[in-house]
Order: sequence, then C-alpha cells, then structure tokens
Amino acid sequence: MEYRRLGASGLMVPALSFGAGTFGGRGPLFGAWGTTDAREARRLVDICLDAGITMFDTADVYSAGASEEVLGEAIKGRRDQVLVSTKTSLPTGDGPGDAGSSRSRLITACEDALRRLGTDRIDLFQLHAFDAGTPVEEVLATLDTLVRAGKVRYVGVSNFSGWQVMKSLAAAERHGHPRYAAHQVYYSLLGRDYEWELMPLALDQGLGAIVWSPLGWGRLTGRIRRGAPLPPDSRLHRTADYGPPVTEEHLYGVVDALEEIAEETGRAVPQIALNWLLQRPTVSSVIIGARDERQLRQNLGAVGWALTPEQVARLDAASHRPAPYPYFPYERQEGFARLNPPLFAAPGRAA
Repeated sequence: MEYRRLGASGLMVPALSFGAGTFGGRGPLFGAWGTTDAREARRLVDICLDAGITMFDTADVYSAGASEEVLGEAIKGRRDQVLVSTKTSLPTGDGPGDAGSSRSRLITACEDALRRLGTDRIDLFQLHAFDAGTPVEEVLATLDTLVRAGKVRYVGVSNFSGWQVMKSLAAAERHGHPRYAAHQVYYSLLGRDYEWELMPLALDQGLGAIVWSPLGWGRLTGRIRRGAPLPPDSRLHRTADYGPPVTEEHLYGVVDALEEIAEETGRAVPQIALNWLLQRPTVSSVIIGARDERQLRQNLGAVGWALTPEQVARLDAASHRPAPYPYFPYERQEGFARLNPPLFAAPGRAA
C-alpha cells in the first residue's frame, strides 16, 4: 500500500481507506448500503490491515451512530494500528441542537463519537457540511479546543464550496487555529466537478482530497452495462435519488471506455476507475466500501499498478463534460489557459 501525506499536514494516510457506511445498516439509505455487524466488520478490518489500509472513515449520521459503534467494536484491541476518521454537522435528530457546527453541537458530537467508537481520540474530525448560521470563528475556536484537549488530532471538512473553504482557512490563519488538512469530496469518472474550483484551491492551499463514492454511487462496479437492465439486487433501485445525478448517455460512455481498458489490462472495471482517481492531483486517499469480502478484495486490486498515459487520456476524454462559467473560457481559449497551466488543459484537465 502506498502512503501519502494528507495535504500539507504531517499525517500520512493510505492511498486507499475504508468507508464504514455499510456498518450497522439502519434506515432506508444506509440499510440499502449494507448491514455489516461487528463480527463481519472485524473480518473486513483484518483484510484491510493485512493490505495496509489503516484509515477507516465513518460519520455520526451513518445508521444513526451504529456505524461508529460497529467500527469501534471491529478495531477494539488494535486502536493504535488504525486511523479513525469521522464526521458531524448533518442532522441527527429534529431538535434545534441536533444539526450544524455550533460550539455546543461540535463538543457534544465529538464526545458522543468518542463513546460510540470506544476510543479517547479521533484522528481526523471533519465537518460533514457547511453551517451558514454559525460564524466560522466559533467553529474554528471549538475545533481548536478539541485539538488542544487531545480529543482530535486533525480537522477537515466535507462537501464545502470553494468560498466556504477559503473563508475558513483565512480565519484559521488570522486567529491561529488549526487549518483544515482534508476536504472529503465526491469525485469520480462520472462526476469531475471537483476539478473546476476545489482542486485548484486544494493545490494552492495544501488540502488533501479524500474521495467519497469513487465508483459514482455504485454505477462503476462493472455490473451496469449499455443495453442491459439494472441488476435486480442493485442498491441503485432504492438509493439513486440520494446520490450524485448522471445522465445515461454520460454513464454508458464512461462504462464503454472502462470495459475496453478492462479487456486490455485484464483488470476489473472498478479497479480501473479507482486507479484513475489515484493518479489525480491533490488526491490523498480514496475511500472504498464493501458489503462483503469479495468486494473488498476486488477493490484492493486497484493499487500496485498504473494505467498508461494513453489509457488515462481515453478515460479523460470519455468522462469529460463542458465546463461551467466562469471556467469554460479557461478550457476553450488559449489566452485564458496560458494563465493557469496545467489545470485547464483540455480534455484531460488536471492530468
């Protein structure tokens, strides 16, 4: 397993990390993801550690805290061998204090996560969403308190826009609070919006991308093919509306390219999709999930080899989408592109 620095921080993380969203399995969304119990989770953690995957990602909102509880059971007795990443800020109830990033909510959420995980510290504590109602100074001061208390080692965010990240980083520098080391983002061959604003920001400010849903919400598993019906046991039947949107035309164009390269390389479609991501700028770790051992071992095959530049270029072309304003001039017009090389080199962008 390759280990990479998390952004500009001193923390080294594995190129692949494991997402525990399948642990617990409660509710319409997370129940469809998976229902892994503590015994099964411990087996998956065993396989991960044997392969060098040492970071495990969860959140308080996953199965109403059950994911954190199951992960805590699975890592019991080997806490020092793993990095625990969890998230908070999304609603966990209907009460006025059950959502957001206020001082009270963050302190309570951290204490609750520590209890569920059965640990005394969180290696990476991330805000799951931007809270527009709480001043960033209050958020950062609270995170500073948690870091100084030794309950949190590093802090990060997830699903922030560029201005939200930048405002927070500026306030952290102004007040001497911990800077965000990571941005957990959606990024895949089916969704490359991350490249337009957040990737340049990450390069400039030293944020490491931790990629969620790298297989496009389960669409790049190799089971979905042009001209074939959606497999009857696919979770997309129940969860497609929760995830990132994608048109059928774009989906099948990417799938066609993946299948061609799979035939050339003898690799599975998801391994190719993951390997493409591992070669992108700013990517510190790609989160893989698995409902069973077979899925996990297949995803582990994404490391230890590399797509050729020609194969990467083909995937770039198949997955490319027109840039939104204000970015399309930088992609289409030489004068704009020359000011920002190599981020806007069409069609591969940020290659």
